[in-house]
Amino acid sequence: MIKNRVSRTSSIPASLLLSMAAPRSLVVDTERLLTRDEEKNLDSPTGKRYKEGKFPLSMWEFAAALGVFVVFSIGLFSIYLTMPAAEYGKLKLPRSLSDLRMLKDNIGTYAKVYPAKFILGYCSTYIFMQTFMIPGTIFMSLLAGALFGVFKGLFLVVFNATAGASSCFFLSKLIGRPIINWLWPEKLRFFQAEIAKRRDKLLNYMLFLRITPTLPNLFINLASPIVDIPFHIFFSATLIGLIPAAYITVKAGLALGELKSVKDLYDFKTLSVLFLIGFIAILPTILKRKKIYE
Repeated sequence: MIKNRVSRTSSIPASLLLSMAAPRSLVVDTERLLTRDEEKNLDSPTGKRYKEGKFPLSMWEFAAALGVFVVFSIGLFSIYLTMPAAEYGKLKLPRSLSDLRMLKDNIGTYAKVYPAKFILGYCSTYIFMQTFMIPGTIFMSLLAGALFGVFKGLFLVVFNATAGASSCFFLSKLIGRPIINWLWPEKLRFFQAEIAKRRDKLLNYMLFLRITPTLPNLFINLASPIVDIPFHIFFSATLIGLIPAAYITVKAGLALGELKSVKDLYDFKTLSVLFLIGFIAILPTILKRKKIYE
């Protein structure tokens, strides 16, 4: 009987035996798991370009992004032309504190004489920069404090930052997936996992991210539509969560001449306050998870 069993076993193809034994030695790499949609995207032409390290946008995606950029640019330029005559050579986006001080001195008078037109141009520039992820909005926030004071400047900064982030949200919904997969694949997977764990208290988690510098605002704007964060939650968290940091920046604009570096805005004390506010915002989520585990 034993010999017959051995002979029957030996007659089974070796490849079949290996396939039967394979699951015992199977190791799952959770970091490389993809959703069905992501697997489909990797099989698409865009996904192949992403895997090969090439430019992630197709011709049509690039044309759509360029079209949106051109429309915004034309609108901004039209507003620029309707503004009062000025020394246009002195009007440029500030890239340093020295540039910002010069800009404040050059346009301070125009902001007082033509407040409505100036605010229109200021808001359009801020939203344009925020939509297309152009660095330098922190200087625009400082400028708001220097020219308009704390309360009016805070209102302008929060309004423009929220409007620009919302525009960036919808732009990312159109063409953002290949870009963010190309730039931050690991960070996107982490963000997606964190969002999945906090779906029931998503607003609290988004408030925490907006209040604290845990993740860059640029990444949050781009990644939110990719991980299916509803727009009303994104909008509410942005509108409320940006207030503390905006207040700090706008208030610093009042003492622009004394500010030595942008890094001075967020010292240890300021960061501690922001994380404390963020902890209060996310506390309901922590308490609910604790009750579930108990």
